[in-house]
Amino acid sequence: IDFKGVNMVINYDLPTSAVEYIHRIGRTGRAGHTGKAVTFFTEDDKPLLRSIASVIQRAGCPVPDYIKHFPKLQSKQKKKFVKKPLAREAICTTPQCFLKKAKRKKKTAKENIKEKKKVKEVKNNSKLQTVSKS
Repeated sequence: IDFKGVNMVINYDLPTSAVEYIHRIGRTGRAGHTGKAVTFFTEDDKPLLRSIASVIQRAGCPVPDYIKHFPKLQSKQKKKFVKKPLAREAICTTPQCFLKKAKRKKKTAKENIKEKKKVKEVKNNSKLQTVSKS
């Protein structure tokens, strides 16, 4: 899929390989346009940074010195990261007030359903009573 006009990509999780990184940021800068890519990483991501940093550097972009000095990832470790990426906590971008409102709404809907069931049961019981009396 080619999205026109994408001028920035934000990676909330670090790609597990340089190829995946290139694919993700390739959404910017299409057809001669320029774009930016921002990638967040944690301490656990450090082993993956060096290969991505070398790709960035070969493209002519600046790379902080501290990233260049990270140790190289061994091929066994690389395969492990590709097969099973790091487990992360879920990131929620929905404001808490909206989540609370939706929870209240859902709770109210459940209560309404329970109330309707009770009303139906009462009606059914009253019908049964009138039928049994006749």
